[in-house]
Amino acid sequence: MVQLGDGQQPAQPPPWHASAAYLYVLHLDGPALAWEYLRRHPGYRQAWHTQATDTAQPWGLRTLEDPALDAREALPDWLNARACAIRVIPEDDPAPEASPFELWRLPGRKQLQHGGRGLVLTVRWPGSGVRLILAPELHDGMPHAFAMRACREPCARYRDMANDLDQLAAASSCEPSAATCPRPSPSALQALLTLQALDANQAGASLRKIAEGLFGSTEVATDWYPDSALRARVRRLVQRGRSLVNGGYRELAGLDQLTSPPLGRSSPTSDRP
Repeated sequence: MVQLGDGQQPAQPPPWHASAAYLYVLHLDGPALAWEYLRRHPGYRQAWHTQATDTAQPWGLRTLEDPALDAREALPDWLNARACAIRVIPEDDPAPEASPFELWRLPGRKQLQHGGRGLVLTVRWPGSGVRLILAPELHDGMPHAFAMRACREPCARYRDMANDLDQLAAASSCEPSAATCPRPSPSALQALLTLQALDANQAGASLRKIAEGLFGSTEVATDWYPDSALRARVRRLVQRGRSLVNGGYRELAGLDQLTSPPLGRSSPTSDRP
């Protein structure tokens, strides 16, 4: 046990050291995960504080969102969100057995925002979620139908919409109190470790300190040397996090990549000032 003198306080671990604080990342979809990387961009945080005009679209957003909010609370309005969302419209020829639209019977946590042209409803339940655009003439209790925007690949978009609606119907009939799985997927676990390593790197932690926070001091003590696989893995996690912050998040959000002139040998990068 460490003995502390009078007035001394035990050293508190840095915020990024608590892996449990990142467990919510295991259940994020692409756009939600993209927000986690965007809100960590220093330039985006500066844009939010200055609130200058016409600063949202270069980041892939219609309006700026508070970077202090993580993906569980934030509602980033991506430029392509309306194209991918499911539209809920009144049924123009309802059958006697038509299902009414009932907002409060939808499963999970509901977040409603006005996107400038109409209401966007985000419904999230453990392990999944869906985004719905509500028609202005739609009211609670009205027979309704689902629609999607025409696109160049309607079959793929229809399959995505059908999959979202199947999950919504399953969650509506029996909403889970928790999402359980024997083991997180490799991609979800990588996202968790990448964000944790990125936060540690932005806080100024060394690669060794990051490894100790992610994998434990015991493993680091036995497997940390210049050419070790553990050291290479931590380096790749940090580099991947930087790449996703500096534009890679756009692919997760379903946005087109920004075109930029090729970097020369001496041009500044995220890894080399």
